[in-house]
Amino acid sequence: MKTRILAGLALVPLLLLVIVGGLPLYIGEFVIIAIAINEFYKAFKIKEINPIFSLGYIFAFYLFIKNCFGLNMNYTYIMMFFLFICSIIPMLQCKKNIMDIVVTFFGIFYVEILLDFIVLIMDGFVDGHKLVWLVFIAAFMTDTFAYFTGYLFGKHKLIPEVSPKKTIEGSIGGILGSTICCLIFGYIFKLDIAMMIVIGSIGSIIAQIGDLFASSIKRYVGIKDYGNLIPGHGGILDRFDSVILVAPFVYSAIIFFVK
Repeated sequence: MKTRILAGLALVPLLLLVIVGGLPLYIGEFVIIAIAINEFYKAFKIKEINPIFSLGYIFAFYLFIKNCFGLNMNYTYIMMFFLFICSIIPMLQCKKNIMDIVVTFFGIFYVEILLDFIVLIMDGFVDGHKLVWLVFIAAFMTDTFAYFTGYLFGKHKLIPEVSPKKTIEGSIGGILGSTICCLIFGYIFKLDIAMMIVIGSIGSIIAQIGDLFASSIKRYVGIKDYGNLIPGHGGILDRFDSVILVAPFVYSAIIFFVK
């Protein structure tokens, strides 16, 4: 537990990029996405599935350019089409099969596009510099409260086939902890209370679904962690698995309540 807590504190500098915003945030997102997509693709090589790593890196760099210059979403569609054409060529040469292509583009969507919603929140709303914190509060507070509640009171397994250590008690603790923290944050910064309740509660459920989904992929390919970059947490993808789904949910909730 001590290692897990210390490793969690080591992630604080990454969150400082959110405070700074702008180019440092874009660079930080690019680095995180590049590492995460590498971890994701490497996991599937165990199953003799060989994604096209270069296409994942190219799209990660494109997102960096898009964010720096505020490019229209139309360019993203064009880039996806270009990358798809590039993926067809090695398939026609019998160097890649359909599963290689499927995992390549699923990784681009799951890891890269969904994580980019962090920047979309930051840059897309007047109070984006405040609202973006809700992503990390909902995701990380869910993980923190679920872990300690499960550790202290957990008795009933949640979905043991996917994640043996997670408990129903821990899940409930995660939801309550996330909701309370979002409410406190909303009260301090005078944000809509109803939005805080929705993001805190449903966002917590989404975070746990994201965590369980990532765990189901790891179980499928037969690995414990996506990487070993962060002691006690695994890789970047292990730490951000809940953030991946929470970010687009928070963006959607803000659209519903604010616009």
